[in-house]
Amino acid sequence: MSETNPIKALLADAPFMVIDGALATELEALGCDLNDSLWSARLLAQAPEKIRQVHQAYFEAGADCAITASYQATVPGFMQAGMTAQQARELIQRSVTLAQQARDAVWQTGQTDRPKPLVAASVGPYGAYLADGSEYRGGYDLDRAGLVEFHRERFELLLASGADLLAAETLPSLEEALAITDLLAEHPGAQAWITFSAKDGEHISDGTPIEACAAALANCPGVAAIGVNCTALAHVESLVAAIKRQCDLPVLVYPNSGELYNAVTKTWHPAPCDHTATGPSGLVQGGEQWLAAGAAGIGGCCRTTPDDIRALAQWRQSL
Repeated sequence: MSETNPIKALLADAPFMVIDGALATELEALGCDLNDSLWSARLLAQAPEKIRQVHQAYFEAGADCAITASYQATVPGFMQAGMTAQQARELIQRSVTLAQQARDAVWQTGQTDRPKPLVAASVGPYGAYLADGSEYRGGYDLDRAGLVEFHRERFELLLASGADLLAAETLPSLEEALAITDLLAEHPGAQAWITFSAKDGEHISDGTPIEACAAALANCPGVAAIGVNCTALAHVESLVAAIKRQCDLPVLVYPNSGELYNAVTKTWHPAPCDHTATGPSGLVQGGEQWLAAGAAGIGGCCRTTPDDIRALAQWRQSL
């Protein structure tokens, strides 16, 4: 893992970074059943070729960065599913290998028409391990020190995996973000982006103002970017502007498609009061405002597809 900020290096050659889209959505489209506490991480053991196929589809669509299938992959979670600790560790690191293999199938050394895409190793929140929707609420039963210990083993496995950086994503609380910075401080040179889930245009999921989060993280060593993901399209512009008021780091946004998620039933439903465009044009239409507000990376989270990312990449070519 490079000691320099890989996102800033990529942005030297592009107006913004194109992040990939939803992994689970595409896996389900390939016929995979993800109704499991491990979610897409289960396929690291059962169908790794499907994960590699989805990563490759996003790279072919023009993504500059793939986020690995380790969001819900933890040693305790895999062991609860009947695997040994060593098997769990191997699967976590396999998540990075699969994304690297997909990148290498699309981008070859010496290719000059695009920067070398990045592989960001996903560090999902404690709530993802609990599988109870608390990544959209916060209010965990662990304090900051407990969160550090929860994240430590996967964090270190992913650091050693050869990923370009870590993606600590969908965090619902500043305390969990600060736990990630504690681990970064233990590993000089490590790089990670930190993105929050947000409940409106000003606050992350547990109610903390996004400005307070940006101010707290702005000068933490190893934080390569700050942003929001798994958040409604309508909230993104004001969240980006709020972050930019407090820090100069790159701001990343990869919102959902526009539908609403029910964490109890684990189902998606249309948002009747949100008329923001969805589909392949939605990220592009929003992207114009997000870039103007200060975003440096745009992609998609739940319910977005390679078509969305292809539209983003094609729009970028026109800028």
